[in-house]
Order: sequence, then C-alpha cells, then structure tokens
Amino acid sequence: MFFKSLSDNTQKRLIRRLEEVNHDIRTRGISRSDNSHSAIAGIQDLLTGYSYGEFYDWDLYYENLYLSHFGIARYCRTNFEAFLDRQLECGFVARTMMEQRMRQHFKHFLAQIAVLGSRQFGRFEWLKDRYYQRLIKYLDYWCWFCDFDKNGLSVWDSADHSGMDNQDLRAGHIYSMTIEGVDLNSYLVREFDAMSVIAEGLGLEEDASQWKEKAAAMRGRINDIMWDEKDGFYYDRNERTGELVRYKSASSFMALWAGVATQKQADRMIKEHLLNPEEFWLEYPLASWAKNEKGYYQQRRGVECTWMGACWIPVNYSVMHALVRYGYQEEAAELAGKSFEMVLSEDATREYYNAETGVGQGLNPFWGWSALAYAMPFELEAGYDPTDPHAEIIPLLSDITGVEYRFDR
Repeated sequence: MFFKSLSDNTQKRLIRRLEEVNHDIRTRGISRSDNSHSAIAGIQDLLTGYSYGEFYDWDLYYENLYLSHFGIARYCRTNFEAFLDRQLECGFVARTMMEQRMRQHFKHFLAQIAVLGSRQFGRFEWLKDRYYQRLIKYLDYWCWFCDFDKNGLSVWDSADHSGMDNQDLRAGHIYSMTIEGVDLNSYLVREFDAMSVIAEGLGLEEDASQWKEKAAAMRGRINDIMWDEKDGFYYDRNERTGELVRYKSASSFMALWAGVATQKQADRMIKEHLLNPEEFWLEYPLASWAKNEKGYYQQRRGVECTWMGACWIPVNYSVMHALVRYGYQEEAAELAGKSFEMVLSEDATREYYNAETGVGQGLNPFWGWSALAYAMPFELEAGYDPTDPHAEIIPLLSDITGVEYRFDR
C-alpha cells in the first residue's frame, strides 16, 4: 500500500497536515449565512477555501471532493442551494457570491456537485422540482445566451471567467465574450453526463436519455471544430473570426477528462504535448501554460494568481484521472506522486506552485482545492475516481490514515 510505503516521518507529516487542513476548514473556511433567497429561509453553513471569504464556482466542486474523503457531504447541498437560490429569471447564476460578477455565469459544475452530494446522501429527491428545474435553466443560459453564432459551442466572458485568471491571450479580456473554450465546452459535457445521472435518480428516464444525447453531441462538436489534426491539440476558438486561438494551455486537457478525445487523439495530446518537457511536463508538472508559448512565466507578479505556467492542483487532479481513462497508468502515478511530494514538502498547503522549483505561491495557509494532492496517490492505488458521476463515494483518506473531520473541534 502507498501509505505503508511511506516512512514513519512522512506518515506522521501527512496525518498532521490533513488534521491542519481540516482544522482550518472548520475554524476559518465555514461561514454562517442567512439564506433569505431560499424557499426555506434560514441560517446555512457555507464552505470556502479562501481566507477573504469569497465563494467560487469550480472551487466548490474540488473542495467538496476533498471533504468527501472524510464522509462530509453537507456543503455540496448548502453551497449549491445558496447559489441556485440566487438565480435570476433568465437562468443566470453569478459565479461568485460576495462580490457578484454579473456577466460571469457559474461554471459548469453545479450538476456535478449535486451528484457528488447525492451519492453520499444516498438519494436524489432533494433536487426534485425546484432545483432540477433550476439546473435546467442554468444550463440553458450557457447554451443560449453564451453562444452567439449558434454553432453549439459556448463562450467565456474572459480569462477571469474561466478561472484561469490571467490567460487573456487564449480566453480574452474582461467582458470580451468572444472565446469558445475547450475547457468550457468539455465541462458542459461533464455537466450533461451528471444531469443524466440526476434524471435517472429522479426516475426521469426520458430526460436522462436526452441529457446523454446532449453530451454525445457536444463531444462531437468539440472534435469537429476545436481539434487541430496538424498540431494534435485542441484549441479554443474565436467566435467572431472563426479562427482557432493557437495558444497551448492546460485547459485543453479537460477534453481528456471529459472523454471527448478518441484514443488516437488522446495519444497525440499526451505524448506530444502533456509529457513534453518543453511544454507542460516540467520538473513539477503540470505547467498551466506551455513553457514554449508566448507569455509563459512561473513566479507571481504582485498579488495576482498566475496561470501563465504555475502548477495548480485541480488541473493535476483532473488530468490524473484523464490519464487513467486513456490507459496511461504509469504517467498518472508519476503525476500523483510528484503532486503529493510537492504539496507535502511545504510547511503549509499553498494555493498554487512554481512548476520549475515546486515552491508554493499564493495564499498561506490554503485549505481549498490544493489539499486534493494528498488524495491523488491513494485514489490512483485504489482505482477510485470520485469525479465519475456513477462512482460510489467513499471516505478513502479517512479509512486509510485514520484522520477524521470533526465538527466539534
């Protein structure tokens, strides 16, 4: 077992780190909020990985994946409801809660969050009617109000909207609304798949079939429009010009996570690009922006969060599962091991890392999505993928290490 292969000191360090992260979540990452927007108004506990108290869209998914390793599912529901209870009539849901960005729709993770929680609750009924209908409206907003040329691919507002904050070269400046993202539309595939699971859980078989058809159609569009056969890479597309945006970002590997690529396409993406030390496979993979691309750099400038090369654990985590999907078990193990060692070697969990040196950057300490690095080798060893909407969710880290998440201390 991976855990037993660690030295006694490393085992103790890991256990201590997990306890520190869980303590920070309990004492600093939970905010009590009066959700007056809810059909059943009342005080809710909301989860955030950020010391400044903001709540973000995709962060919520990865934060709850980490907590699922300790059998904690309540925030899948409370944060989910808090965001959807603020939905506008048109379907729009702001991707932040405290400082709302009213042109940045919630990224494509709400249905996946709902499935993650429902798998742990053992039921889907809490989504019936109110929230299932709101999920439909939220996805309709993406498909209708964010697809101006009606080719079936949606656009980001900007790099900031994508979550890869300063990748303006590939995703556009604030309010530009021009770039069809490989990541965006791959996330939509995963959301449609998750919606089919929800529909099945609610006994809506016809709906489930339609969501599966939507996912298959989106996979086809991404392959038809965004795949470049010459380069062996998926590129974003400028909706106004119709041209592919030829910058290589780790965002394109989300097409592998969503199962968009054929095996042949995945082989090219992985062998020619992902594992290329001149692009993404640096000393501490993965780089978020190819090393040989214009604009690449590693160390943050000022107070920014940089995605122009730095290593971000949620990307590594998703790509690890993508590598397994396409048969690259050894490469997935190397990525998991390096991510684990990099994050554990620091004195505290950090927000992101220098992919050349492994040095942590950003918030210190950070109790958000970076903590998934501690789970990566264990998930790989167990053949366990909690991002699979059909997977049984288990408290794997807790079972192996004995660390628990306690609400009382």
